[in-house]
Amino acid sequence: MAVKNITVLGSGVMGHGIAQVSATAGYNVVLRDIKQEFLDKAMEKIKWSLDKLVSKEKISKEEGDGIFSRIKPIVDLNEAVKDAELVIEVVPEIMELKKSVYAELDKAAAPDVIFASNTSTLPITEIANTTSRPEKFIGIHFFNPPQLMKLVEVIPGEKTSQQVTDLTLDYVKSVNKQAVVCRKDVPGFIINRLFIPMVHEACFLKDRTNATLEEIDSAFKFNLGFPMGIFELADFTGMDVIHKATTEMHLRDKKVIKPHPLVEKMFDEKKLGQKSGEGYYKYSDDKYERVALTEELAAKCDPIQLVANILNNAAWLITHGASDIEEIEKAAQLGLGLKKPLFETAKEIGITKIVNELNKLAEKHGEFYKPDPLLMSMQ
Repeated sequence: MAVKNITVLGSGVMGHGIAQVSATAGYNVVLRDIKQEFLDKAMEKIKWSLDKLVSKEKISKEEGDGIFSRIKPIVDLNEAVKDAELVIEVVPEIMELKKSVYAELDKAAAPDVIFASNTSTLPITEIANTTSRPEKFIGIHFFNPPQLMKLVEVIPGEKTSQQVTDLTLDYVKSVNKQAVVCRKDVPGFIINRLFIPMVHEACFLKDRTNATLEEIDSAFKFNLGFPMGIFELADFTGMDVIHKATTEMHLRDKKVIKPHPLVEKMFDEKKLGQKSGEGYYKYSDDKYERVALTEELAAKCDPIQLVANILNNAAWLITHGASDIEEIEKAAQLGLGLKKPLFETAKEIGITKIVNELNKLAEKHGEFYKPDPLLMSMQ
């Protein structure tokens, strides 16, 4: 089964980005939203983005016009899905909202249409089971902005057919992205399972060692090979996104995350990071600015607790059959910008040292830190 016609439900930042990359790859795309004004705004942004590519000579004017003409904005749901073979849903990350959208969609779309939910934390199986076609339902997690980010996580639900998984992987490849498959529908999938708990862990590290934000961020960047500090990355992502992911993941598995109260406090106080002008750091309105991180500051902080946390979660994913080392490294490189493989850093530090650190933390701060059996076996 080949897909030619795609409907994207939701025209926000992610939705119009996915519509643009799909049209660029030659698909006929219908972009659907509940109000015409939302669609007008989205089409303006797509036009701006394509014009920028033309001015940079990445594509010709004709190519830009061709891509734009392949995207049709439509408000009426029945009309929007009448020719669709694949529907990619990109509504906000609220379970009840997703379920109500699928109740409508399930009635409107032909029985053989495949549904793909763009979600970063919500359980695919649970959403799939509210439809009449769980075997034709899959998770597809694009990263923001879809036009630039190479990684896409593909998450089959418990009943997703292999044919639908294969077809989704072909689609991801066709839009010039790289897929990693999260083989089990686990909370946070791969990237958020690694990233979100680390934000909390960094807050605990600050409490436990009295290190400054800049010292922790410098150690994270220079010693662990991340493109920016963990607090910097959290501010860049947005505390609203992190708080939402934390709540969803913790609700489904207490072992995933040990929530630090500061994350919820910042969310409640609307200190959302760059988008609100203040998060862990303060930002001025003018332009995107980077925090001054240095190797001298990095030397003042030992980030072993952060390494131990991310490795324990990576090991958990492998132990539970959700991923393997190769896929995790690919995801971390493309999704988190990690310059050096995770398990390579671990070997340099010493797996035994990391296991000892986890045991020490478990003794002091509880079961959450207990080392995964895989790490124990790698010593």
